[in-house]
Amino acid sequence: MTDPANAPLTTPGEIAQWPMLKIVYRTDKEAIANLLPPGIDPGETPNVNLTIYNLPVNEEPEYGVLITVNADYQGQSGEYAIGYGIDQEAAIHISVMMNGQPKFPATTEYYRLGPNVTARCHHQGYTFLNFTATVGEEDQIKGDPERFEWWTKYSRKVGGEEGYDFPPHVVKVHGKYGPGYRLALDGKLTLLDSPWDPIATMLPLREQISSHLWWPEYRSRSVTIAGELDPKAFWPFVDTIGGSRWPGHLGAPPKNK
Repeated sequence: MTDPANAPLTTPGEIAQWPMLKIVYRTDKEAIANLLPPGIDPGETPNVNLTIYNLPVNEEPEYGVLITVNADYQGQSGEYAIGYGIDQEAAIHISVMMNGQPKFPATTEYYRLGPNVTARCHHQGYTFLNFTATVGEEDQIKGDPERFEWWTKYSRKVGGEEGYDFPPHVVKVHGKYGPGYRLALDGKLTLLDSPWDPIATMLPLREQISSHLWWPEYRSRSVTIAGELDPKAFWPFVDTIGGSRWPGHLGAPPKNK
C-alpha cells in the first residue's frame, strides 16, 4: 500500500492533476456485437468502460466522457470507442477527420466535494449518465497498465452515393502507463434514456463492476493505422449520431427511438 503522503497534491484551482473517473459495468455480449463493424469482435467479457475527465487541452480545461466497449482486433484485446463527448468544439472535427477519433459535443459536470464524487453528462438537452459516489480506500494498480483502443477512420464519397473517398480503416491507439495512484469508490451509476446518446438502451447496465479515481502516470501513446475493414460490410455503419459511433441517420438519432 502506498503511503497516503504520496497521493497527488495540487494547488488551489489547478486542473493538470485532476483524476480520471473510471467506471466499468457489464452489459450483454449481443449488445456490444450490434455496435461493432465486421472485423472487430466482442471481447471476452462484455464490459462497458466509462472515463469521465477534466484535462488540459489547448491550454484550457476539457471536460469529457469516453464510452468504450471491450473488443478485439486481429487477436489483440482492447476497447472500441463508441464516443468522446467533449465541451471543446475546436477539437471535435479535426480529431474525427485526422484520426477517426469519435468526438461529439457534450457537457459534463464532474467534481469532488469532500468524500463525495458527482458526475453528470448531457447532450442536446438530455442527461444520459449520472454517477454519485463516496471515496473509499486506496486500490493500488499492480504492474504497468497497457491499453489498446480502436477507432475507425473513413470518408464517404462526395455527393452522397454509396462508396468512399477513403475506405474504412482501423486506427490503433496504444497507451502505456505507470501505476499512478488510485482510489476505490462506493458509487452508483444510472443510465438515462436519450435519443442522442442511447447508452441506456443499446448498452444496458446489467451489473456495475467497479469505479475508481485514478491519477495515471503517462508514459507513451501512439496512434497508427492497424488495418483495413471490408468496405461493403462496413457500409451499414457509416451513418452515426454526430461524431460518435452510435447508429444514426445523416448525423441525427434514429427515428422513432
